[in-house]
Amino acid sequence: MDIRIKTADYQLAPEISSYLDDKLGSLEKMLGEEAHRTRLEVELGRDAGRPRHGANIFFAEIHVIIPGTTRIYARNNGPTLNVAIDDVKEEIERQLRREKKLHIRMYRKTGAALKSWMRLG
Repeated sequence: MDIRIKTADYQLAPEISSYLDDKLGSLEKMLGEEAHRTRLEVELGRDAGRPRHGANIFFAEIHVIIPGTTRIYARNNGPTLNVAIDDVKEEIERQLRREKKLHIRMYRKTGAALKSWMRLG
């Protein structure tokens, strides 16, 4: 898995880097055999200066790019960077599960359609 990390208005601390590696490791398990082709683009930083965020001044966003499939994107704000990373990881996992269920459902529907077509023919 190719992981690219970018920071905006923030110096990446070693503690945050190891925490991020732990969280991205669980995404790698979820991707399974697609992990070797996958590229993760992670952006972390401060989102201060905008009044609408209030206490949520840190952000984390992740782009999951798997060739041949749709891109998956999530962004979240939080009072600390760890909270933002947790929230965005959960959102990416939810989207990956939904994408996997969609593919399984399409295979089953296609198989059922072929089977009924073969019965008629």
